[in-house]
Amino acid sequence: MNAPLTLAQQVGQCLMVGFDGLTPNAHIERLIRDYHVGGVILFRRNVASPSQVAALCRRLQEINAEVSAIPLLIGIDQEGGMVARIEEGLTPLPSALAYLAAGSSTDCEALSRIGAAELAALGININFAPVLDVNNNRANPVIGVRAFGETVDTVNQYGLAAMRGIQAAGVAATAKHFPGHGDTDTDSHLGVPRVGHDRGRLDAVELAPFRAAIAAGIDAVMSSHVAFPAVEPDADTPATLSHAVLTELLRGELSFAGVTFTDCLEMDAIARGVGTVEGAVRAFAAGSDVMLVSHTEARQTGAAELLLARVAAGEIDPARLSASCERVLTLKHARGMAHWHSLPVDPQPVLCRPEALALSQRVHQRALTQAGEFRPLDPVQPVLLITLEVRARTEIDEVALGKTLQQHDSLAGPLAALGFTVDELALPLAPSDQEIADAVARANAAAQVVVLSYNAVLHRAQQALLAALPWPRCWLVAGRLPYDLDLAPAAAGRLTLYANRPAALNVIAARLAGTV
Repeated sequence: MNAPLTLAQQVGQCLMVGFDGLTPNAHIERLIRDYHVGGVILFRRNVASPSQVAALCRRLQEINAEVSAIPLLIGIDQEGGMVARIEEGLTPLPSALAYLAAGSSTDCEALSRIGAAELAALGININFAPVLDVNNNRANPVIGVRAFGETVDTVNQYGLAAMRGIQAAGVAATAKHFPGHGDTDTDSHLGVPRVGHDRGRLDAVELAPFRAAIAAGIDAVMSSHVAFPAVEPDADTPATLSHAVLTELLRGELSFAGVTFTDCLEMDAIARGVGTVEGAVRAFAAGSDVMLVSHTEARQTGAAELLLARVAAGEIDPARLSASCERVLTLKHARGMAHWHSLPVDPQPVLCRPEALALSQRVHQRALTQAGEFRPLDPVQPVLLITLEVRARTEIDEVALGKTLQQHDSLAGPLAALGFTVDELALPLAPSDQEIADAVARANAAAQVVVLSYNAVLHRAQQALLAALPWPRCWLVAGRLPYDLDLAPAAAGRLTLYANRPAALNVIAARLAGTV
């Protein structure tokens, strides 16, 4: 842009927002045209198909081009496995922990590059991945299989491979959730977790993967809404709002020069604390470059207006605003985001190429993990399938794609496709006493039973169900956290692929059938 940016335009570059719809609506148009927002984040609510996403991204850039020569950041959480906003029509990516089970960081880098190239073909230019948290707390409700392992070495090896793959495809990569969300037992979408370790431990474990990623040239870092008393004097202040964490530690000690994003400021850790609007100002003052407000227009416009008012009142140094804006512009230039108009209108030739699908299949098959002894299902006997299913969508739990036998995110479709007669009983993640009793009664009368759990180690009701089942004729599939397998040592078979997504379930079904 030849003319200097106004203060309002600079503030806009420091905001990323979301909206509800498959095409641009009045909400997002107002934010782009009137508030000059520099970024848009997409969720499943914005996704129907790859071609629709490509058209959406192009139209968002066209609207923006009418008022600005600076392209939009268009971001998404496309980690793979359990957190993938676009699933159908793209090459299936496994959960991060599955890469470790498969045993090849080279394949992790290659698949990450394939996935990012497909995003780029749709017009998405920044991925909020990789997760660089060390998942060293089995009670963690939010990270788990999204992490590349339970040790610094594995997170470094596989996390940096994913980073290299994403950036090699021309998409900006984002290390998250700084300074580390692995050793928590609270979901920051619901409250403020606290990591109480001393600074020596933080340096050795939590900070180590971020330090390595910064040295390797990561484009961006996303802060966590987690409190770190060893760094931030106020033990109730999460990293996102902490100058000690984001400026003194990240910018100062770790010498990070790229773009810092907040995690969504509408998460309860912020929204139910200082509030989203005030949180945006405090996050900026702490050192964030881009404030992420994913959902509510009033909060998005309120954040923009309050930031601008604080700059105008002299409470925020204009030079500080200029520095953040410049970092955002530098990233957009470095990743060639201004060339969105040269993307093909039809992305299909880039998507799901045979060699990409073959690599995905090999990685999923190698990642299949079996605990203890195993015998396959009897193909002649019917199968009672007990599925613990997500019924309320969160930012980390996706609801089933559909409720028919073939579409439901369970093993029913894959097992039926292999010739099994399947009777499915779907239960909520926390079944009632009556639901448990009914399920156990049906299991006792069944010839063979397959249970697809979902984080049973975190749900007492699921544990009660598992404890009452006739395990010698039951098989357990851990649909997310692999630690569920420890709950049924007497099972006829115990399997996990660190996800309950279709690509994982197809491999699981084949193993249950004894064909792999």
